[in-house]
Amino acid sequence: MTSLPVKPRDIPNLITGLRILLVAPFLWLLLKEHYGAALVLFVVAGISDALDGFLAKYYGWTSELGGILDPIADKLLLLGAILALGWLHELPGWLVMLVLVRDALIVGGAIGYHFLIARFQAAPLMISKLNTLLQLTLVLVIVANHGIMPLPTWLLETLIGLTTLTTVWSGVAYVWRWGHDAWRQHHHPSDRPPPSS
Repeated sequence: MTSLPVKPRDIPNLITGLRILLVAPFLWLLLKEHYGAALVLFVVAGISDALDGFLAKYYGWTSELGGILDPIADKLLLLGAILALGWLHELPGWLVMLVLVRDALIVGGAIGYHFLIARFQAAPLMISKLNTLLQLTLVLVIVANHGIMPLPTWLLETLIGLTTLTTVWSGVAYVWRWGHDAWRQHHHPSDRPPPSS
């Protein structure tokens, strides 16, 4: 009896892979302004994200590959949605640029920290998690506003304001944290504080 090529512990990674495959059709639908269909794919992607996270934690089906693929899948979907909505003028251009600069700053800082200071380990700050949640909510509200029913203008404006605030805050928080850890490594190398992202 031959063993199955896919083991149960591979399921979260397979779900993550399928979520990555959803990014292209989701963005195509969004750019074609088929908001209802795009909303369905966005919700499916969100459910799959929650599902693979639950399976990985509950059953211990975690892996190094999953730790890499999951944030990539999330970032591709979210950043792609923000760029598309900016292209459609549903999001202000300055907010799109702010998100791009913040992400570039974090990626550049992570790479610099890894090669110049200490081994990099992903451990998102709480403000970064809040920022991601607000970005996801903002995308969901805009797509739902066109795809299901009109939503209050104040809701969109409030989400844009909160997203802007947490984007700046999280970017500054990372720079501060990495700078502080780098200073400690330089002046107290024996302390070896755990790297943060």
